[in-house]
Amino acid sequence: MSDKKPVLLVIEDDPGLQAQLKWAYDDFEVVIAGDRDSALAALRAEAPGVVTLDLGLPPDPDGTSEGFAVLDAIMALKPDTKVIVASGHGARESALEAIARGAYDFYQKPIDIATLGLIVRRAFNLRAIEQENRRLIASSSADKTVLGRLITAAPEMVKVARTIERVAKTSVSVMLLGASGTGKELLAQGLHDVSDRADGPFVAINCAAIPENLLESELFGHEKGAFTGAIKTTEGKIESANGGTLFLDEVGDIPLPLQVKLLRFLQERTIERVGGRKAIAVNTRIACATHQDLESMIQQGAFREDLFYRLAEIVVRIPGLAERHGDPVLLAKVFLKRFAAEMNPGVTGFAPDALAAIDAHDWPGNVRELENRVKRAVIMADGKLINADDLDFGTEEEDANVLNLKAAREAADRRVIRHALARSEGNISSTAKLLGVSRPTLYDLLKQYDLQA
Repeated sequence: MSDKKPVLLVIEDDPGLQAQLKWAYDDFEVVIAGDRDSALAALRAEAPGVVTLDLGLPPDPDGTSEGFAVLDAIMALKPDTKVIVASGHGARESALEAIARGAYDFYQKPIDIATLGLIVRRAFNLRAIEQENRRLIASSSADKTVLGRLITAAPEMVKVARTIERVAKTSVSVMLLGASGTGKELLAQGLHDVSDRADGPFVAINCAAIPENLLESELFGHEKGAFTGAIKTTEGKIESANGGTLFLDEVGDIPLPLQVKLLRFLQERTIERVGGRKAIAVNTRIACATHQDLESMIQQGAFREDLFYRLAEIVVRIPGLAERHGDPVLLAKVFLKRFAAEMNPGVTGFAPDALAAIDAHDWPGNVRELENRVKRAVIMADGKLINADDLDFGTEEEDANVLNLKAAREAADRRVIRHALARSEGNISSTAKLLGVSRPTLYDLLKQYDLQA
């Protein structure tokens, strides 16, 4: 462990007070600055954890404008710095404004060295706790990574990941079934990464996003002159993924005529480009996903049954975010860390009411909805902590479309049970205690609402 002393930056223009403060704190590495330029230079060079700032700095030693300008600059450059502001000018008004601008504490002149020392040491202790919390959150997120990049603490998703790991070394086709925003492409990438094909390409295509008349060329490629605009021979996605994995997202949107051609590839492992007559051998593994009910589509004649069984040699069902106990809060913290670094470094975490709201929300849009809400909240947040209002849930939690009392009660029961499970990390005894019911009653409720502990 390093014996280096914590750095304290003292921004003070009075030479006598500079010397007094410098020698008062022998347990800190004290750096002195007397104006804005030297203060910001020291901030960049020394990265002090705590700063004491006299608001009466030149060129406005009798006012506070320059001091507040320095405070604003510190908060913009190093928002996690604890700034203790001192002033003799309009103490109450200055204190309120300083705290509103991000200061940690305020002290009125004349300065008592001993009292100020207590405030400084408390600030260093708090900053150390915050840094340790950030480290723990980061290591906690890393510890809860499966399949290389999927972050989860939910037993439901760990089970999904383990299934994918087991089938990854085989050559079987894998179908991922789940609602939009549940992370199907991330899981397909994980399947590729832990397979023997990891050194080969991973190619993804969203079949619903490509016009029907272009999808065949996208998948199988085309020869020069095959159609108007085909000015050169082009490989399709199946051929581009040779030696690796092709992920077909929204496979249910492939039109019937093209399903025949895809089935032939899966049976023979050869393709023909559009406008071509030569069979090309391709060693590509197929992973696919859809949110549609393919079995119903088969009954309606919209999807080929033989293709379904070729694509669905292994079927993996992905739970929605609301079913993944503990994941909403875990993922929200990961997203906040990423977006705050990119867009608003002043945001450092969630207020308790925000965490409770994240826990209780049903997340119909799954992980994608959570990511978007946290991103918007980070951008719009005024303070260091995101609160429930910043997440903009509004009144949607009270589903206005549910007019049936039984349905409303069931929806409320599900929400509360999921919330309690998340809080108790899936422990049945703790969850039953939180809900005020017996263990047998809780088991009955879990069975009734098809929930998992």
